[in-house]
Parts: sequence; structure tokens; C-alpha cells
Amino acid sequence: MKRNVVFIHGLWIHSTSWQPWQEHFERERYDTYAPGWPGDAATVAATRADPTGMAGVGVDEITYAYTEFFAGLSAPPIVIGHSFGGLIGPEAPGPRPGCGGCGHLTHADQGNPRPAAEPTALQPPRAGESAEPEQDRRADRQAVRLLLRQCLPAAESAQLHQRFVIPGPGRPLFQASSAGFTPNAPTAVDTRRVDREPLLLVAAGKDRTVPAAVVQAAHKLYAASSADTELAQYPERGHSTPFDRGWRGLSEATLDWLARRGL
Repeated sequence: MKRNVVFIHGLWIHSTSWQPWQEHFERERYDTYAPGWPGDAATVAATRADPTGMAGVGVDEITYAYTEFFAGLSAPPIVIGHSFGGLIGPEAPGPRPGCGGCGHLTHADQGNPRPAAEPTALQPPRAGESAEPEQDRRADRQAVRLLLRQCLPAAESAQLHQRFVIPGPGRPLFQASSAGFTPNAPTAVDTRRVDREPLLLVAAGKDRTVPAAVVQAAHKLYAASSADTELAQYPERGHSTPFDRGWRGLSEATLDWLARRGL
């Protein structure tokens, strides 16, 4: 029986970035899907031309859209998310189907996690050398554009920007940045759950948006649970690992991880 796999993109990246993964997984007899966030258009060009549909969209709205998508599938999916997309999977807050099999957070935005007696608040990608959101005090209700500077050769960085970068909603950034002092924050997750699905986190040593130390700290919190949790580390890779020239190595490692779990 084929397994369903749902790929979830991160902030500022279009869902078409997952196309090579979808083709790779489908050759291994998975059924794959990569739906966009609410407000995303079908193509990068169309999303850039009119990003108004995503203005004001927050984590709750994004999570609800994927919950509805999961519910329409023939069976609960394996979930693979990149960056902010790592929040919108089996560990995302709110009502959702049980994501049978696994949750895989690629470069998951687990910023500044802390041991706590309550669910851990997960933080946003940090503006820095690889991500500079052009935003102002109204961005909570607007779409936010991105300037991309990767630790990649300039030509490849420019190509990735042209192929995949789109405006994104500003609200998730504000929600995540205030999560540490907001009761019942939409980005809060319970890292201590023992009944969750297997979870793989990926840390890239040259990631300047979600540093490896952040993912390593998150892994320690998740690993305190008896549920299956694994950390994969790629010291020489950056935040664009799932869709730059080295994507296949990570995709093959993910398939191997699934196979070792009978998935």
C-alpha cells in the first residue's frame, strides 16, 4: 500500500520547491502532495504578482488549512516540513488528525526552546545574513517580502531566489516572536508527548536562519520524551538544504529513515 506524504514549505518559499522531492518519493511508490499556505497562488510568478490573499494569515489559519487537507486524504500522512513549515505538522497546535507514521521537521524553527512545565513556545526564523524581511509595524496584517542571501555561490543563490522565493504573511513572525510571553500561543507545542509519531529533526551547521544549536536544543527537549526522536546533522549545509544542489542527499537520507521504521 502506498503511503501519503505531505510536504510543507516554509515562510517566503513556494511549495514548488518540493517538486524534486515529490518526484523522488513517487519513484519509491509514495503518493505525494505539496499544498501551499492560504493565500499562495499556484505559481511563484502569480504569488509575487498578487500576494494580498495572504495578508493577515497567521499560524492558526495555516494549521487549519493543513488539518483540512490531511482530513481529505485516504490515510494519515507522513509530514515533511522545512523551516516554519516544521511547525505545521504533527506537532502543530490545534485540532488535527493523528499523523500516523512520522513527523519530520527539516530545519525546524524551534528557536530558543526551553524546558518547561507547559508546552514550549517555538520562535521564528531570525532576520540575518540569509533572511532580511522588509517589514514595518503594519506587517502583522500584510504580506512580507524577503531578500535572500545564502551561504551559496552567488549564481546559485540568485537562481534559487528567482525560482522559489515569494512574499509571505507577516503575522506568523509576530506570533512566534511574542510566543514566550503570550498565554496559549499558536506556536506552542508539547515536546513531552509520549504518544506522538516518530520525529526526525535536521540541523545544518551553516544555517544562519535556524542555527544548528537551536535545532540541537530542540532535540534535547523532544528527546526527553520516550517517543522516537532522532537528530540528523549536516555540518556543511545551510538553510536552503532541501532545495539547493544538495537536496538529493537529504531526500535519500529521509527515505532511508522512513524505511528503517517500516514506512
